[in-house]
Amino acid sequence: MCGRYVSTRSPDDLADLFEIPGRSPDPVVPPSWNVAPTDPVWAVLERADRETGVLERRLRALRWGLVPSWSKTATGGAKMINARVETVAEKPAYRRAFAARRCILPADGFYEWQSVPATATAKAYKQPYFIRPQDGAVMAMAGLYEFWRDPAVPDGDDPAAWWATCTVLTTEATDDAGRIHPRMPLALAPADYDAWLDPTEGDPDALRALLTTPADGRLEVRPVTTAVNNVRNNGPELLDRVEAPSGDEGGPAGR
Repeated sequence: MCGRYVSTRSPDDLADLFEIPGRSPDPVVPPSWNVAPTDPVWAVLERADRETGVLERRLRALRWGLVPSWSKTATGGAKMINARVETVAEKPAYRRAFAARRCILPADGFYEWQSVPATATAKAYKQPYFIRPQDGAVMAMAGLYEFWRDPAVPDGDDPAAWWATCTVLTTEATDDAGRIHPRMPLALAPADYDAWLDPTEGDPDALRALLTTPADGRLEVRPVTTAVNNVRNNGPELLDRVEAPSGDEGGPAGR
């Protein structure tokens, strides 16, 4: 799964990277070195202009944790932060979004954890690892988004009546990240951004063909501080390499 990630690029940088016209959106999502479920995150998506019907690429803030449009409450959103690519086209919670509401969730990298057994002198704990492309390029994580109407808000025109939420697509991890956790986020190559974001493209097989391993498996995996475990901790120091657990000589240990 992908339960935490890092996203620090500015709206202007993202607009350049993903060829988004227009000014930076307001409000601005602050940079985060510890993005957690229910946080606001940047998403790149395409929607038709209400007046002209022309598709427009936009940078929009979404809430991480998808709430299906038919859900009676929003309480399950925090658990729906990931969608498995193997079943996303069939699962009721995701299939409508997969068919027409796809997005890109830009990330610097993501965190995964590995259990470290207890020793004679230390308790068992979970060691976090930061995983990112070796060249430092942005990870264009494949995502889905949905709109949910809050029935507790009587005025449908009130912005508070609508939630815009998202989820990250994941797949089986087969590279270095797989030594830490069996699942990892899916990514998109720049040449495939247009097809993935196009809401008129609905062929599940064609869409799945666009999804790839982040950075083609050329990933840097480093142990980082357990301060990441607390969502209140946030800052660039979370990415500093720490001493690897016993048996991990600077890289990921076996599962």
